Amino acid sequence: MNLIRRTALVALWGAGCAAAPSYIAKSVLVDPLRPYVQQVAASLQEVPAERTAMLDQIAATAYDLLAKGKDANLTFICTHNSRRSHMSQIWAQTAACYYGLDRVHAFSGGTEATACNCRTVAAMRRAGFSIVKTTEGGNPVYLVQYSDDHPPVRAYSKLYNADGNPTEGFIALMTCSQADKKCPVVEGAIARFAIHYVDPKLCDDTPDEPVAYNERCQEIAREMFYIMERVRARMDAGAVKP
Repeated sequence: MNLIRRTALVALWGAGCAAAPSYIAKSVLVDPLRPYVQQVAASLQEVPAERTAMLDQIAATAYDLLAKGKDANLTFICTHNSRRSHMSQIWAQTAACYYGLDRVHAFSGGTEATACNCRTVAAMRRAGFSIVKTTEGGNPVYLVQYSDDHPPVRAYSKLYNADGNPTEGFIALMTCSQADKKCPVVEGAIARFAIHYVDPKLCDDTPDEPVAYNERCQEIAREMFYIMERVRARMDAGAVKP
């Protein structure tokens, strides 16, 4: 049934805005990002079976918060908050916008603060995001625009419990094994999931660098869209306000 629903969703989207579900028609993504997003949304069946059970649990946890009238805050945590956690945050917020989930909010942080890596920025730009560097120094702030009618994501490296990030009632998502081991307990989190991704840093300064970052970007995008599609399906079935 999941595959049938996703296939129908893609078919409706491809038929044009007039036939698209209302929540997709209302989400206005920046033009350069739309082709990439359409491709991702049409490939959710490619999420490996060994990952879907965990992703379904994340979606169920987010849905439970929404069904109780609460916001669903997701904090993506890695060691340096420089690559995978930023990709996850940005794609989760984009997917929430795409599926009309206005009460889902994505954040990111690390067990240490370094900088949002320039290679991460380059990969996300290749996907179609509009990214503007607004400060200088060793840990610059980037504004990542994914939608014409939503505020940009402020991407910079910080601790997961830094000011501006939720301190209680959030879902903690550990994107790297090192941070997962370093933080066996995430204070304030109502749930914690290990969604480890291979670090593209392993290919830095090699001929494989762009491919590694592109692959990680696409993998994370697909899994974030899978989660948000599952949240949306649950909400539609339960007639819960997004």
